[in-house]
Amino acid sequence: MEILRLAERNISISGLSDSFPDFARDYLCEAETPDFSVNCTSEDIAREQKKSEEEAVLEGIKPRLWPAPYLETLAVYRKIAEKMPAYDTFLFHGSVIAVDGEAFLFTAKSGTGKSTHTRLWREYFGDRVFMVNDDKPLLRVLPDGSVTAYGTPWNGKHHLSRNIGVPLKAVCILTRDTYNHIERLTAEEAYASLYQQVYHPKEGEALLKTLELLDILCKNVGLYRLGCNMDPEAARVAYEGMTRG
Repeated sequence: MEILRLAERNISISGLSDSFPDFARDYLCEAETPDFSVNCTSEDIAREQKKSEEEAVLEGIKPRLWPAPYLETLAVYRKIAEKMPAYDTFLFHGSVIAVDGEAFLFTAKSGTGKSTHTRLWREYFGDRVFMVNDDKPLLRVLPDGSVTAYGTPWNGKHHLSRNIGVPLKAVCILTRDTYNHIERLTAEEAYASLYQQVYHPKEGEALLKTLELLDILCKNVGLYRLGCNMDPEAARVAYEGMTRG
């Protein structure tokens, strides 16, 4: 059994292979009393493989047989994401970067260039920035309605994350364009795109709680749409647009 510290919660995980501790090494802790527990089984791993094959068919690509340790990491994150809404926390598909103590979350359809865009931020701002998470951050809604973004071990192909929480300043929907421009969005304008990037629990109560948390986020965090190319100027346009008030 291992215990992970994620978004201020201690989570015990059993049924793991020997490779999992290395995968999650930056998030392991020695807490004696977990907030909740999950168990990963061989059936969970088989279910992840089947899900991958079904998605490949829908996308018109050849299904791939994934290594069991990788499928295990997917099963674990899914089980954790099912339970996190009870702790005012939900999983989001996006890339979070922090500048001067504030976090900015970029989200878009796969292949749009989230990781490439946050790389431009790192090149433009240098030591002022660091990656919080490059794929699956956890977002925790606090009692006052503010939101904190947390790193997780599920951090994309470049493995960019920190075991840290940073106040979330803004969420930006990324689109490709020939020139760089940014606009503020209302909650109604942004909601459909954000909803698609939120992990949707299967259990009804957890799903309702997730949607409630998303509503709070939309009311308390700046929402934007960025049209950008891959020029370094895109980072400046995005940052200035989300911080000018």
